[in-house]
Amino acid sequence: MSTAPSRRSEKARQAILEAAFDLCAERGLAATTIEAIAARAGVAKTTIYRWWPSKAAILLEVVEVRRSADGGYPDTGDIMADLATQTANVTRLFETELGAIWRGLIAAAQTEDVAAEGVRRILRGAIDECVARLAKARDAGQIREDLDLELAVELVYGPIYHTWLLGIRAVSPPFMESVLDALRPSLQPPPSCGVGPPLDAG
Repeated sequence: MSTAPSRRSEKARQAILEAAFDLCAERGLAATTIEAIAARAGVAKTTIYRWWPSKAAILLEVVEVRRSADGGYPDTGDIMADLATQTANVTRLFETELGAIWRGLIAAAQTEDVAAEGVRRILRGAIDECVARLAKARDAGQIREDLDLELAVELVYGPIYHTWLLGIRAVSPPFMESVLDALRPSLQPPPSCGVGPPLDAG
């Protein structure tokens, strides 16, 4: 049947993605090779190169697939609660094998065009999701109307990447709670001054 080759192709693709993930988690990105991925997946190198130009491209697809499974940005109607939830999810993810792979891809992005383009693409998607959530919060009066939303994303997530990539301290939900508490006055509109109508002089 005509569907059999496509099923075999999809099975091979999944085997390659899983092999790349496992090998990179075990050895790190630098020590992971196309030859090793092919051997682990039980395919020829030519099969891999038919779909991906490099190991970085394979692992970028792994990250994108697993990121898509997260289900998007949380939206409970409370932007500060949603920022706390999402940043806690990110900090937990960064401590997993997928986080280690993402760290390797960020390092590779400094010298490899494929990795750099893929990292920027994934980050762009994440930024756009957060900007959309912040825009909704702004429309609801929970975020300042004059706030640069992309700058707000950088202020929220910059401490995570700075701390995690440099290993300055443990990146944990409590750490992000303190970051969000510090940012709260800059994100939220000022409280109403509570001035009522003038008193009737008569």
